[in-house]
Amino acid sequence: MTAEGQNQKARLVSKLPNGDTLNFTVWQTDRDPLAEIVTIEIGHEGSSRWETIHRINIYRSSDGRFVLLPGKQTMVVPSDAEAVGT
Repeated sequence: MTAEGQNQKARLVSKLPNGDTLNFTVWQTDRDPLAEIVTIEIGHEGSSRWETIHRINIYRSSDGRFVLLPGKQTMVVPSDAEAVGT
C-alpha cells in the first residue's frame, strides 16, 4: 500500500539499537477525512539502497474500528541478519 495522494498527518521515526529505523506514519484518507491509515515500518540501509524489512498498514475508520489492510506486507531479510530460533 502506498500513501501517494494522501495527506500525512503525523510521522515519528526512531533509530533502533541495530541501526535500523522504526517509522510510524498516520495518513488522512481521501474518501473520509475522519478516517486514517496508520503505517508501521522497519527499514534497513542495505549496501546499495534503503530496504523495508517489514510494513503493516492499519485502517482506522471514522467510528474508531481498526482493520489490518491486506496487500503488500513487505518482508525482506538482510543478508547479514542473524538467525533467530523459535
